Amino acid sequence: MADVEIGMGKSARQAYGFDDIAIVPSRRTRNREDVDVTWEIDAFRFGLPIMASAMDSIMSPATAIALGELGGVGVLNLEGLWTRYEDPEPVLDEIADLSDDKAVRRMQEIYAEPVKPDLVVQRIREVNDAGVVSCAAVRPQRTQALIDDIVAAELDLLVIQGTVVSAEHVSKGDEPLNLKQFIRHLDIPVIVGGCASYQAALHLMRTGAAGVLVGVGPGQSSTTRGVLGIGVPQATAVADARAARMRHLDETGVYVHVIADGGMTTGGDLAKAFVCGADAVMMGAPLATATEAPGRGWHWSMSAGHPTLPRGARVRTEPRGTLEEVLLGPAHDNDGRTNIVGALRTSMAMCGYETLKDFQKAEVMLAPAARTEGKSLQRAQGVGPVAG
Repeated sequence: MADVEIGMGKSARQAYGFDDIAIVPSRRTRNREDVDVTWEIDAFRFGLPIMASAMDSIMSPATAIALGELGGVGVLNLEGLWTRYEDPEPVLDEIADLSDDKAVRRMQEIYAEPVKPDLVVQRIREVNDAGVVSCAAVRPQRTQALIDDIVAAELDLLVIQGTVVSAEHVSKGDEPLNLKQFIRHLDIPVIVGGCASYQAALHLMRTGAAGVLVGVGPGQSSTTRGVLGIGVPQATAVADARAARMRHLDETGVYVHVIADGGMTTGGDLAKAFVCGADAVMMGAPLATATEAPGRGWHWSMSAGHPTLPRGARVRTEPRGTLEEVLLGPAHDNDGRTNIVGALRTSMAMCGYETLKDFQKAEVMLAPAARTEGKSLQRAQGVGPVAG
């Protein structure tokens, strides 16, 4: 792809988001019931290729268990409210009642409460005791401090997650976490991210991670792209990570999973993420619309309560149904925001692909008009996927 010159001596690649592309149906179709959407990573097999983001507005031990029972995997934030407060329910009530002008400062105060190691162990064990796969996230800066408690609690899957995580962090102060050394000496499989480029994804794969999270700032509640000016549209970011996965596989024979993190609102977005190369997706805001979500109709990111530079807004979400209805239906609206997995299955069936791995072979084209073409009545009347 040729670079575009944006000024003398400065050029840039053209990048694309999910709204810019469309999936092209092939010559074959198949029955929806014959489509397989299972996902396997390390020793774990999931009925749904969906991870829930480690955000307090969507993931509690109870919702992680509920998602696990549906076939997905919920990621607990080990630096969130559930490890800072013995009973976070009153705190969640308070966050929901905050006025917009006071929300950021008060959330900074709420998240200033120290993380308690005993609660880290307790929350992980609550999920384990329910018989579903336990998964939890921690920032690279806190990983070493909490790893003994994480291991003692017998966590199944560890996510080392930040806005941007690299395999080559340079520091003149404290010794940074050596991801390659750390991951290779840990018995727990690790997923690491975020990243948004070919080189960054490739270097994270070389650490020995089982999967990499792809996405910098695409989420509904993230303000990273505005605050920091960084980010890559998700279709391009996932496709670049897919290329890195192919090179890493050629070099080592080891397959590292690409997990699209954020930027998906509808079942169609989900389908495009897989066609671009994702093995699984991490979702936030769509799951915040479930009636079981802890956010009480609000959604906020992991960095919303950052003490010095918050990079997440508290956004209002409208309840759309139970967690099961959001993911598996039945849908009672026509905008693709419920029965998300059903939409993925239908897309795969209409394009003739049986498995998610096969679906990655589907053709895409640049088609920003595909979403709005001929939809003027829907836009005018505020209905359907183009209403917003």
